Amino acid sequence: MSDNETVILDFEKTIVEFEEKIEHLQSLSDNKDLDISKEIKRLQTHLNKHLEQVYRHLSPWQKAQIARHPARPHCLDYINNLIQNFTLLCGDRRFGDDAAIVGGIGTFEDIPVVVIGQEKGNDLESRIKYNFGMAKPEGYRKAQRIMEMAEKFKLPILTFVDTAGAYPGIDAEARGQAEAIASSIEKCLRVKTPIIATIIGEGGSGGAIAIATADKVLMLEHSIYSVISPEGCASILWRSADKTKEATEALHLTAQDLKKLGIIDEIIPEPLGGAHRNPEQAIENLRQALKADLQVLMSVNSEKLKKQRTEKFMKIGSQFMQQTEAK
Repeated sequence: MSDNETVILDFEKTIVEFEEKIEHLQSLSDNKDLDISKEIKRLQTHLNKHLEQVYRHLSPWQKAQIARHPARPHCLDYINNLIQNFTLLCGDRRFGDDAAIVGGIGTFEDIPVVVIGQEKGNDLESRIKYNFGMAKPEGYRKAQRIMEMAEKFKLPILTFVDTAGAYPGIDAEARGQAEAIASSIEKCLRVKTPIIATIIGEGGSGGAIAIATADKVLMLEHSIYSVISPEGCASILWRSADKTKEATEALHLTAQDLKKLGIIDEIIPEPLGGAHRNPEQAIENLRQALKADLQVLMSVNSEKLKKQRTEKFMKIGSQFMQQTEAK
């Protein structure tokens, strides 16, 4: 895992205090004159109970904070740990390369796959390099090019979604940001090969949907997925940043809410205390889910797969239309 600056969330302060006490006692455990194993065990038990209590009652805003935690595993962490012999592919063959979208080929559990994801970076230098995971049109056109290659060679596609949204700059708009996102969504619907998308942190707006229109949409337990960021929603509806928490509640952006609404297909459990406390276990949990889902999807006829994918998303739209009309 990459090094990240220490970030302590408000609701985790007591948890961090427990962890620091345990770490201090463990540093003293080499002293043979002191038997502090029982105290360490007692504190660890208290810590686990407190973690369970806190994480069982997280508010949507607290989940949003966890989803954005810098120590959370990012796209490249998943690629480096899940994909063997990964070869990076660059450029959209029209304008240039966009580092915010990482794409390439490799093997997952001995299965050749294509991988596409959004990388946010883990320090100031890498965040600037990857533009904080906010892609420009050339990034989405690169994704489409890689999807076409996957279809040509009959390779499954795995996507890792982690972005606040597509880059909103003037240069991106001038090069056709909206068209690039729409075309990417269309490509996801039309490609005749299995697609599994995983929301690993923050899934924001069309920037996320562009690579998340998949046969299976998975979502880590404490990640978020919404049409707009809570801050953006508060700014538009209330014209005030003070309403961010209310906006988070209204957006129904948690994995649990979206599973109930039928927007996502599966919630991937995170280690106790979130993926940022045990990235290795979070990655392993996702490995098992991807392996099971990929085996099922690869057994489905390509034409049937494409048809089922389209019907799945059309059904989501019709359900919301019916609910709106009923109101």
